[in-house]
Amino acid sequence: MVVAAMLLLLFAVLTGVSSHQKGAPPVPIGPGSEPVTDSFYFVHQPVSDNGSITVSVSALKSSIPKGPGDLRPGLVPWAKAGLIIKQSTRQGSPYAAIMVTGAHGVRMQDAYVNDTAGPPGLVSGESPRRLRLDRSGDMITGYASADGAHWTKVGTARVSGLGPTPQIGVFVASPPALDGMGTAGSVSTAVFADLRVQGGRADGRWTGDQVGPRSPTFAGYPDGTSGSVTGSDGRLTVTGAGDIAPAVRETLPTGGTLREILTGTFAALIAVIVVGALFITAEYRTKMIRLTLAANPRRSRVLVAKATVLWAVTFAAGLVGAVLAAPLGERLARSNGVHLFPVSSLTELRVVCGTAALLATAAVLALSVGAIVRHSAGAVTTVLVAIVLPYILTALPFMPASAANWLARVTPGAAFAVQQTLVDYDQVASHYTPYNGYYPLAPWAGFAVLAAYAVVCLAAAAVLLDRRDA
Repeated sequence: MVVAAMLLLLFAVLTGVSSHQKGAPPVPIGPGSEPVTDSFYFVHQPVSDNGSITVSVSALKSSIPKGPGDLRPGLVPWAKAGLIIKQSTRQGSPYAAIMVTGAHGVRMQDAYVNDTAGPPGLVSGESPRRLRLDRSGDMITGYASADGAHWTKVGTARVSGLGPTPQIGVFVASPPALDGMGTAGSVSTAVFADLRVQGGRADGRWTGDQVGPRSPTFAGYPDGTSGSVTGSDGRLTVTGAGDIAPAVRETLPTGGTLREILTGTFAALIAVIVVGALFITAEYRTKMIRLTLAANPRRSRVLVAKATVLWAVTFAAGLVGAVLAAPLGERLARSNGVHLFPVSSLTELRVVCGTAALLATAAVLALSVGAIVRHSAGAVTTVLVAIVLPYILTALPFMPASAANWLARVTPGAAFAVQQTLVDYDQVASHYTPYNGYYPLAPWAGFAVLAAYAVVCLAAAAVLLDRRDA
């Protein structure tokens, strides 16, 4: 058990010191202290005081790379084009936006994580969509209309920190599109017409810029394309790439997680499984089990006592190891320039205690299987296959998402969900799989799967222990 605790600490140190991201561009941070993707093409001007801005969007088309330098038309469900008011062009600055999307209709978004659905449907030259943003102090209200006469309120957001002269205008963003088991960079083009600013004080000069061109959360433009804006006959044609959204693992692949700091759980798990199995099989090998049962003929009580002692000792060892490993590994990773996805104190407590509980429950499962098969190698192999093999398979990048999620639901390896800290967002298309740190079950629900296996096996072991000769 001491070795198990030391393995947690050792792997945390190795993970921290082996991470090198010094000199990389800073990760943009949103108002909620979360890493964000904040890169898009922005046609803007400063505006002061209250007022409104309206525009008509008559086209939104996307392209995805087919090969080097070759683009094909494609669907990017969360491609965005619309109106935005933003404190500045600084990444991570507060904003509110109303937009049309590639496949999700009109949306109003703010603070990177908030998303409100508006009228559904796609835009086209025959069916344009008019959008409007109204500002009253910090309150931003978004509207949509099919004809410019009848407006539907989509949502209202309080955007603190806009300042006296925020930037206002139209934008186009085109996040990476899902492509098999990976993603492919995309680019989108929108056509705007009848762009008007009413109220407020604007200088009337529109400027086109790519926000965050060198951000670590920006996938860049496909070869042969770039952001641009052209004007003709009162229309603006804007081409852009990027996204305005919370960062996920695929958009911030260099980011670190607390789960990775505690990657030593895998090695510690092997140690506690061996100890758990030997806690009963060693007695069978040396025939000491006869003396044990002679001293206490209530055999099921003996097994439960062993399980209780084993769980408590393993939990204590795992808790000490995780409590030391987590902050040390985080400090070393940050000192090497790694941006760690933030977690609350309660989440970190859940991960630390959950890691200890995972190890303890796996040890009890090994004890139970050992009592059933009465053989050390057989018990250790069985439990390793049941817990460790699914974990390895779900950690393979080429494992299909459906298979990985199935394994993470029904096998004892589901317990690793207790270590997850990443959040999946409906408004961000990504591969939310165990390989990327996203589990299909809630943290304690995943742990409950392992606990259920342990309880069932312990009950079966108690029945067999009562019925079989020692």
